[in-house]
Amino acid sequence: MLITEKRAAVSLAMVHSLRLLGLFMILPVFSLHAKDYGGATPLLTGLAIGIYGLTQGLFQLPFGFLSDRVGRKTIIVFGLLIFAVGSAFAAEADTIYQVIIGRSLQGAGAIAAAVMALAADLTREEVRLRIMAGIGMAIGASFMLAMVIGPVIAAGYGLRVLFWTTAGLALLGILVVVFITPRAPRREFHRDAQVSIRDIGRVAANPELLKLGFGIFMLHLALSATFVVFPLVLRDYLHVGEAEHWRTYLPVFLLSILLLLPMIIVAEKYRKSSAVFAVAVIMLAAAELGLAISHSYAAVFAMLVIFFGSINFLEAIMPANVSRIAPVDMKGTALGLYSTAQFIGAFSGGVLGGFLLGAGEPATAFKTLTVLLLVWFALALTMKEPSYLASRIVSLKDLDADELERFMASAGEIEGVREISIYEADRVAYLKVEKNFDDEALQALVSH
Repeated sequence: MLITEKRAAVSLAMVHSLRLLGLFMILPVFSLHAKDYGGATPLLTGLAIGIYGLTQGLFQLPFGFLSDRVGRKTIIVFGLLIFAVGSAFAAEADTIYQVIIGRSLQGAGAIAAAVMALAADLTREEVRLRIMAGIGMAIGASFMLAMVIGPVIAAGYGLRVLFWTTAGLALLGILVVVFITPRAPRREFHRDAQVSIRDIGRVAANPELLKLGFGIFMLHLALSATFVVFPLVLRDYLHVGEAEHWRTYLPVFLLSILLLLPMIIVAEKYRKSSAVFAVAVIMLAAAELGLAISHSYAAVFAMLVIFFGSINFLEAIMPANVSRIAPVDMKGTALGLYSTAQFIGAFSGGVLGGFLLGAGEPATAFKTLTVLLLVWFALALTMKEPSYLASRIVSLKDLDADELERFMASAGEIEGVREISIYEADRVAYLKVEKNFDDEALQALVSH
């Protein structure tokens, strides 16, 4: 990668992670402190946890479209400022309604689409997939880190300091954008990273993509609902002090990674993605049922390892399958709609978790989630094995008219090319290729 591409990759991963770290730190602790706010009920507690998902789902695509007009960095800074204001508002809240407003503003600073668009502006086609993957890994790491340090800050200093910390993280993100992230020489539309309105209907009509959208909705519904309830189980039923919750989450995450690795190997090396996918969903359902019936710390700990091992695998495999299934030139649209389903799932899970917490014992919530996950499992059994093709993006900007015509006539005949879409106006070709793909023949077409 070029120096500017490395700066773009590192800085944008930092920006995205700092924002999500602030969003996620509240997840394992808010239920423990909700009673300190005026008007708090279990349902409103769940709403406060999940409301960011609704506003983020509503605003992420409009913010992405706005970034095409007014500039990527401008929108990212604006979104981070909204997030900081929401964090500060929540930090000074006295009632649960004020916290809900603050969390709504946090979600409204929806910069994900603008960040991905800027990453695409700043990178060449041939390295873009690696950079996008790096940003995705940073997001996963931020979630794990948030689950560990959130309880430490909340137990030692309270939610007020925790929310002010999230505001500080947003301001730090602004500094990274302004002083470290390179400025893109121009704004372009990238079909692999951005949503195309005209393609939404075609993507939404694909049954396999709809199943994945439903899946990520269910995954984040289960995650949010579980963590409306589980922190109370850890404190009130298993008698683990809040300051010690991180001692549970840290080893759980480390062990869940050991569970994740063989699942990834079987799914990818042996091309059993759909089978392992279904196994992961039933493991998730089993973990929820286990949480409902377990009464010892050791049993609950084991269920958490299964829970997060399954989630880690599904979080990794589902966007990869979206990329494999979506038409090669509609990957950005497919992933954008997929992300929207994820955020709406987080919102729905918060509300459902709060409702179930108010309606009965924690076991009631876990059993209800078990039933919902079994519905997802039944749907997962109908999923087809995706094609194991690699994506390639080829810039055609340096070709003259004759060379471009030669490329358009010959590229589809190269050995291993299974799908190709060429956008003459954009001077970009999007390909899906097999393992035996003749890369030398492709390079010969695009070289002078």
